[in-house]
Amino acid sequence: MSKLFKIVKDNATSLHSKSVEVSEITPEIISLVNDMAEYLKLSQDTSFREKHHLREGVGLAAPQIGKNIRALVVYFEEENEDGSIRVVDHRLINPKIISESVKKVYLSGGEGCLSVDDEHKGYVYRNYKILVKAYEVSQGKEVVITARGYEAIVLQHEIDHLNGVLFYDHIDKKDPFKVLPDSIRL
Repeated sequence: MSKLFKIVKDNATSLHSKSVEVSEITPEIISLVNDMAEYLKLSQDTSFREKHHLREGVGLAAPQIGKNIRALVVYFEEENEDGSIRVVDHRLINPKIISESVKKVYLSGGEGCLSVDDEHKGYVYRNYKILVKAYEVSQGKEVVITARGYEAIVLQHEIDHLNGVLFYDHIDKKDPFKVLPDSIRL
C-alpha cells in the first residue's frame, strides 16, 4: 500500500514559492520520489481512486505534497501512431529545462491540476519540444530527456510548480482563448 499524500491546494503560500535544489540525494529523498510515483500510478486506478476519494493525475511535484524541494514525477501511457503503448515514467530530482523550441503547443481543453479545485478556462501555451536535464531516480544517474507534445506540456507544468507558478498564471486574462499563430493544438 502506497503512502497517501494530502495534496496542497493553490491557496497555500508554499505553492507560490520557489523550491530549493536537492543538495544531497539521500535514500529518504529517493523513497519520497518513489512514493510520489506510486501515488500517481494509483490515482489512475479507478477503483483505488474511488475508494480513497482521489483525483486522477499524470504529474506531481514535491510542493504539491508540502515539500518545497525540486523533485517531481510524471506517469502516463500514450498510444503511438502504430497503436503500441508508450509508458512515460519520470522520477526527477533537480530538473532543469536546458533547451526549448520556439513552436508552441496547448491543450484544447485547457490544463488541470491536482492542487487546483476551481476551473480556470483558457489556453496555456507551452514549448512544443524541450530538453530537461535531471537526476532520474529510476536510473540512478543524471539524464537528458527530450520531450515533445503532451509529455513536454506535463513536464513544464510540473517544473512550473518548482518555481511557484501555477498553470492559470499563463492564461491570458484579457483573451483566454486567443489562438497563437503556428501553435499546435492537442
